[in-house]
Amino acid sequence: MSKEFRSLEEVEAAGEILELNLGPQHPSTHGVLRLKLKLDGEIVLAADPVIGYLHTGIEKECETRIYHQVFTLVDRLDYLSGPAEEQVFAGVVEKLMGIEVPERAQTLRLILLELSRMTSHLLWAGTSALELNMSSVFMYAMAEREKVLDLFEEISGARMFPSLWRIGGLGRDANEEFITGLKAFLKDFPATWKDLDNLLTNNYVWCHRLQGVGVIDKELCRQHMCTGPVLRAAGVSYDIRKAYPYLGYENYSFEVPTAEEGDSYGRYMVRMAEMRQSESIIHQALDKLKEGPVLTDDRKVALPPRPMLARSMEAVIHQFKLVSEGISPPPGELYNAVESARGELGCYLVSDGGNRPYRLRIRSPSFPHIGVLKEALVNTLISDVVVIIASVDPILGDVDR
Repeated sequence: MSKEFRSLEEVEAAGEILELNLGPQHPSTHGVLRLKLKLDGEIVLAADPVIGYLHTGIEKECETRIYHQVFTLVDRLDYLSGPAEEQVFAGVVEKLMGIEVPERAQTLRLILLELSRMTSHLLWAGTSALELNMSSVFMYAMAEREKVLDLFEEISGARMFPSLWRIGGLGRDANEEFITGLKAFLKDFPATWKDLDNLLTNNYVWCHRLQGVGVIDKELCRQHMCTGPVLRAAGVSYDIRKAYPYLGYENYSFEVPTAEEGDSYGRYMVRMAEMRQSESIIHQALDKLKEGPVLTDDRKVALPPRPMLARSMEAVIHQFKLVSEGISPPPGELYNAVESARGELGCYLVSDGGNRPYRLRIRSPSFPHIGVLKEALVNTLISDVVVIIASVDPILGDVDR
């Protein structure tokens, strides 16, 4: 089919080129993304992604805040994977300071990260189906996602942005209601997953619109440094949880789903399989969950227990100094990465020994996935543009920063 396409040069020479702006207001561009398209009829000959409409300057803002205040900011980057953003920042500071996170806190962090991965993939499946006029799938996915947001609210008091991470552990422990609700969610999830599978996997419209569309092969992934489901759908079994384990992932049994086609359908299949793997990891984590503290007892970073404030002036002074002045990691620089729902999420931190990051830079998994659209959209139908954008699942807050 692609052999029949005219080249961009041929169409421009004939004076028949059509230039079209898709976005940034278009509701199906997954955020405020603008695409400058050059068309030959309905065929896309060139695509130029334009970003910057959601620029917040969060990385520079983090350099003006004490370390404890950074969590609130990084939460808002990939706003569908707040726990991953908190973990990547907490992890890099903890490594720099040599802080050991208690075992129970590590296990609870891991549970929250996998729940976040499931909610992100559920939202992706629901909105992607909605764009192809499959509203029932959206309802199924959002109803299931709502259960996880309820769990986040139970343990932290917040839904999309739990803000539960602290340097050295967690701000709160899981109560019995959270554990009970989590077990109920895990019990019901396989049936919902099967419903989504029945609705989509062999659906004629879904398969026809996704199979062979938006192929991103291994070489294209290498050129643009794609990670996550985009890379794994091209047949590369790379996952930070396996390659560079953190939070004890090396002690869990799970697979890294892959596909070979590299198309939009392959990326769908990878995300569906990842949800089942996350479910298995959470089951294992619950079995490993032991009683114990959820915050380090290292006085350099941990606030004193609240009951001590009523009877110890030293505890009051210690709390005041930590809250007002923050912590001061030793001078140095470090890079830390986690596997978010979209791929490798990294944080590069430079400390000058002060109580604020000297430099903080985020390695966004979504940024390369916007860049690869420049090639993935060429020689596709304009009706497939939104499908391809959705299949790489970019978050523009994560791109613009």
